[in-house]
Amino acid sequence: MNDEALLRYSRHIMLDEIDIVGQERLLASRVLIIGAGGLGSPAALYLAGAGVGHLVIADDDIVELSNLQRQIAHAEGRLGRSKARSAADAARGLNSTCDVRALETRLVGEALMTEVGLADVVLDCTDRFSSRFAINRACVENETPLVSGAAIRFSGQLAVFDPRQSRSPCYACLYGEQGGDDALTCAESGVISPLVGLIGSFQALEAMKLISGAGQPHRGLSTFDALNGEWRHFALPRDPDCPVCANR
Repeated sequence: MNDEALLRYSRHIMLDEIDIVGQERLLASRVLIIGAGGLGSPAALYLAGAGVGHLVIADDDIVELSNLQRQIAHAEGRLGRSKARSAADAARGLNSTCDVRALETRLVGEALMTEVGLADVVLDCTDRFSSRFAINRACVENETPLVSGAAIRFSGQLAVFDPRQSRSPCYACLYGEQGGDDALTCAESGVISPLVGLIGSFQALEAMKLISGAGQPHRGLSTFDALNGEWRHFALPRDPDCPVCANR
C-alpha cells in the first residue's frame, strides 16, 4: 500500500484484528454481489469503501422511482438505468481504486458457476427463491462462502454458509429447494427502508470478516424484528439428507 492507501484505510489498520495484513487481503479480494436492490446497495457501497479490490455486481433490473425509498446506491438522475451499472457507478464514486464490474443480466447456468468460482465470497441479495437455490448450489459446488440476507415488511434475517467447513450447513439445509417465486416480495408486501440497510450492512460485515480473517464468521440464523428492535439467533445444523450438500 502507498501513503494514500494507508491514510484511506487507516481506521481499519488501527484494528488489531485487521491490521495491514487484513487490509491487504481485502485489497486482493473479489466479491460477487447478486442483486443491486435494497440489500445489495449498502453492501456494495460498504465493500467498495472498505477497499475490496474487485467487486462484481449482477442485476438484470432497472432503477425505478419506487426503489429510491430504500435502494441507496441509486439516485433520481439514474431512473431507467441498469441497477447493476448504477450501483457500480456509486461504488466507483466512493472509491475509484476499486475495480467494479457491472453485469446487467440475471446470472444463471454456466455464467453463474463461473462468477461464483472466481469470487472469494458471494453475497445473495436477491428476492427470488429460484435464484437463492441456484446461487446456493453454485456456492456449494465451488466451495465459495455465501452470505445470505433477506428483508420484508419489518423482518430481516442473515445467515453465512461456508462450504469449505465440513460441518457447515447450506441454504438448502434451512429451506430445502421447494419454495416458489410467488412468495412475499417487497413490491407486494412493503418493507421499512432502514431494515434493508441494516441487513445489507450486516452482509458486508460478514464478507469482510471472511476475507480479512477478523473474528469469527457468523454461525446459525439471525432474525431481526424491527418493530420491537429484537434480534434472535437460532442454531442451524447441517441436514444429513440435504439434497445439495449431504454428499460433499
